[in-house]
Amino acid sequence: MTDIPIIAIMYDFDKTLCTKDMQDYGFIPSLGLTAEEFWSKANYFCTKENMDSVLAYLYAMVKLSKDHNIPLLRESLVEKGKDVELFPGVEGWFKRINDFGKSLGVLVEHYVISSGLKEIIEGTSISSEFKSIFACEFLYDENGNGIWPKTAVNYTNKTQFVYRINKGVLDISNDTDLNKSMPEDSKRVPFNNMIYIGDGLSDVPCMKMMKAYGGKSIAVYQQGERYKVEELLRKDRVDFIYDADYREGSGLDKTVKNIIKKMAISDSLYAEYVHQLKEINNKQ
Repeated sequence: MTDIPIIAIMYDFDKTLCTKDMQDYGFIPSLGLTAEEFWSKANYFCTKENMDSVLAYLYAMVKLSKDHNIPLLRESLVEKGKDVELFPGVEGWFKRINDFGKSLGVLVEHYVISSGLKEIIEGTSISSEFKSIFACEFLYDENGNGIWPKTAVNYTNKTQFVYRINKGVLDISNDTDLNKSMPEDSKRVPFNNMIYIGDGLSDVPCMKMMKAYGGKSIAVYQQGERYKVEELLRKDRVDFIYDADYREGSGLDKTVKNIIKKMAISDSLYAEYVHQLKEINNKQ
């Protein structure tokens, strides 16, 4: 535990930090397929076998790589992270937000909670900015080929990673500590010190958690696609909607800073309350 209040910003990745599904940049073209062809095949497996949609796309990656006689190597997937196109301002965002938090006496941490691939995210220019990356990942055989999903993050089980951040249990193999009862005041990152940023319906479970437990949620959209997230705001499933513009002075930038400022003030007031209560108790 740290004596400095911690604020966690959690991000989806595809269409939240980057402009499209991360497989579309390098992996799918390496198979000689279009994005439409690949996702059509993944959706076919999903429907035909009554599969979870995330497991279906992971299976499609394994099967189609094998069909095209292209090894599904970890280092190859990481390398494809270099092809990912980030939204404006993303690369400078993390230091700017960290510095802003530091000026208010709080520590800002960044996390990814994504149904995309951890390997590809690790190859991007921003991977080192995250305290943890929770995303899908393959298990590899003795030849380095991806053969099985080691981790699958679908739209509803994303919420377990919010709980992990809340309790500070970041090792996803550690379910024991995750499920242990823990007093609220001993949890590493309180829910009301959390911000979730996503792009749409797949993020609604996490966004609803924020609404329920006192955190804040933001839906971002690409230019000209505001209509895709307006319904989330209209139905009170999200707190704010903004263009996915992470540059200084953008609406997203200003609002996230205002949220951090409010959280920092709340933490300061609570710390003063605890201090005064201790003084009173010590006199007795």
